[in-house]
This record gives sequence, structure tokens and C-alpha cells, in this order.
Amino acid sequence: MDRDCVQPFLFDRLDIRGALVSLDACWRDMVARRGYADAVQRLFGEMSAVTVLIAANLKQPGRMTFQLRGSGPVNLLVLDCDEQLRLRGMARADPAAVAGAADARALLGDGHLLLTLDAAGMRQPYQSVVPLDGDSIAALFEHYLTRSEQLPTRLRLAADATRATGLFLQKLPDADARDADGWQRLQHLLATLGDEEMLACAPQTLLQRLFVDEDVRVFAPRPVTYHCPRDWDKIHDMLRGLGRAECDAILAEKGEILIRDDICDHEYRLDPSAVAALFEPPSRALH
Repeated sequence: MDRDCVQPFLFDRLDIRGALVSLDACWRDMVARRGYADAVQRLFGEMSAVTVLIAANLKQPGRMTFQLRGSGPVNLLVLDCDEQLRLRGMARADPAAVAGAADARALLGDGHLLLTLDAAGMRQPYQSVVPLDGDSIAALFEHYLTRSEQLPTRLRLAADATRATGLFLQKLPDADARDADGWQRLQHLLATLGDEEMLACAPQTLLQRLFVDEDVRVFAPRPVTYHCPRDWDKIHDMLRGLGRAECDAILAEKGEILIRDDICDHEYRLDPSAVAALFEPPSRALH
């Protein structure tokens, strides 16, 4: 497996761990028909890659959601991934203002990053809010991970219209005792990695090229999928919650009920007969 996967690895002699994510067909499915500008697509792809890298650490059934809200032309990025690495998300931007923004900081402006973690065994979802700190998605998440995990972390991210990829390195507690120069050496190698090489190489090939003189133990890759099926049951439950009178009022004004799911890019349309069926009592079986 060298596409649509997360490839974990470990530098045994250095006590430094890493992971490389490649989003290919699933990434193209995510952005199909969205019409995002190149700059928006790049930010969205980078955040998609890092979301998968972090969600890969989920140890039990659960869901991790990142919401990046800013004051700039790209005012919302939402990414959602579960423990099976099923990914979905969306971006919201002002197309007229995007063209004049030179970098990620200009695109995002001031704002915050919200993490929501909902996992099995938790009484209620965990939430963490941090300010946008950094001039790129990679820098923003480096700061977030270093603070939250108390372990130095480095990220390299790249995305275009056909692929989104990311490389993660994290220094474990015994790294300096194993090799005092190891962390610095790997950071230097990571800094030589350009976008074109990241986007062109399969994960195994990239690791071999980048860390040719290092002893790297590679683990089994994990598949990543784009998962955004239609959920009519959820829509029906929501409308029943609104009640018959409210639904009839919408029908009287609009002639139909239209519900837009921006994250999955789905539309749900219900005509009067479909709405009426929601409120009909269940039929009794004939004996």
C-alpha cells in the first residue's frame, strides 16, 4: 500500500517516531465539485493531512474534529476523522479576497483552532481552544502538538489538486541519551524536503530517499478513506424534532424542504408527500 494511507515509522537508535500520510483518491473525492481556489485547496489539503496524522493515534472508537476559524479570506476549515481513518471536511472562503493573500497567515488572519475529541468511555467530548500561532498550517500544529504533548514535534505538509501529504516527526523522552545530535540531524533533513518531492514520491520511496543514512523501522500502513455517505435517518429525525407544524410552515413558504450538508456537499430535498410520510403513524401488521 503506497496511496491513501498513513505509514508509521520509528528511528530505533534515536528514540524518535514519525508518520507519513498520503491522501490520493480520497483527497480528490473530498474536493471534487467544490471549486476551491488553489490557495484554499492547498490549506485545506494540508489540514486534511495533519488531521489524519493526529487521528491515527486514537486508541479506541472515537472521532476527532478540528475547526480552524479565522478573520481572513479563509474563515473556516473543518476536518473530521475517526479511529478507522475515515475522513471528511470542508473549507469556507471569500473567493474575491483570496487572490490578494500572499501566505497562510494572510489567508487565515487572526482566530483560533478548536479541537473536539469524542471517544468511547468519555462522559462528554473533550474540547481545547488555542489561538492561531504560526505562519503556516504546519507551524500552527507544531506549536499545538508541542504544547499539548510536551514533546518537540516537526511537520512538513504539502497539497495540490491531486494529492495531500504530510510528514510528522516527534522527539521521544530518551532521544538525547540515544544520540545527542539525532533530533537536530533529522530536522535538517526534513528542511531539505520540497513540495514537489513530497507530492511526487510514494511514502516508502520518500522515506528511503530522505533518511538514506538512518536506521528506520517501518510499520504496517493503515488505509485512509473519504467517508461522507448520505444520512437520511439523521435528516428524518431532525425534521421530526422540528414538528409537523414547523415543517408544514416551511412547505407552505417554499414548496419543499431543502437541507444543505456543507461538510459532505450533499443536498436533501423533501416534497410534501415525503414530509407527510414522516409523521404518519406506523402501520400495524395484519394478523
